[in-house]
Amino acid sequence: MAQVPWHFLFESLAYAVAFRIYISQRNRGGDFLETSSRWDIIVAAVAGAAIGSKLLYCFEDPQLTAQNWKNIPYLLAGKTMVGGLLGGTLAVELAKWRAGLQRRTGDLFAIPLAAGIAIGRIGCFLSGKQDDTYGIPTLLPWGVDLGDGVRRHPVQLYEVAAMLVVAFCLARIRQPPFAEGDRFRVFVLAYYSWRLLVDFLKPGVRFEGLTVLQWVCAAALLWYARDLWRMVSHVFAPKEALAHG
Repeated sequence: MAQVPWHFLFESLAYAVAFRIYISQRNRGGDFLETSSRWDIIVAAVAGAAIGSKLLYCFEDPQLTAQNWKNIPYLLAGKTMVGGLLGGTLAVELAKWRAGLQRRTGDLFAIPLAAGIAIGRIGCFLSGKQDDTYGIPTLLPWGVDLGDGVRRHPVQLYEVAAMLVVAFCLARIRQPPFAEGDRFRVFVLAYYSWRLLVDFLKPGVRFEGLTVLQWVCAAALLWYARDLWRMVSHVFAPKEALAHG
């Protein structure tokens, strides 16, 4: 009996739903970018995400990658959301720089990304241990046996729940008090923070206590720390200060 390609099915569904949410948001709220310029941004994001997800995957376990550097199926099979988010963000910034575009363009992508990740992780969970996104063993009552006789943290389902909460919170972000681009900033801050924490529940090669993905998440959080401080300070500032600011 053929095995159901859960990962492929839910990844395809994730792309379809995310794109539908994006179109709905753009039709409802408008877009300061022309359609052709927006598509340039989308193409840059997709290309950068594809490259970043593969490159960072290769650095997750440098020794294993070195042993398989001629193994094309190995190099093409793996990818990571952290690398995809990082690569997509950098590619978009490069495309904007070349086009002379200074306004923030990521807000329309934030909710679709959160929803897409949530859907995609269902496929990761249903694919079992072969998906390589499984958690470490646990004695907690909600531990799940993925087919190897070991009850593990269902980290994929944790991420489904976390991203649905993030999507709900992102939908409540308005301007003001938030600025243009803050919805996307909140998304990346939430996702990098989540992965920094939840990856302690995943096996992996660690350097000074953290995996490569966790180090990348920590560096990204430091990069966005000033934005986080600005948003928190502004949102919780007294109304009188906002009126005079």
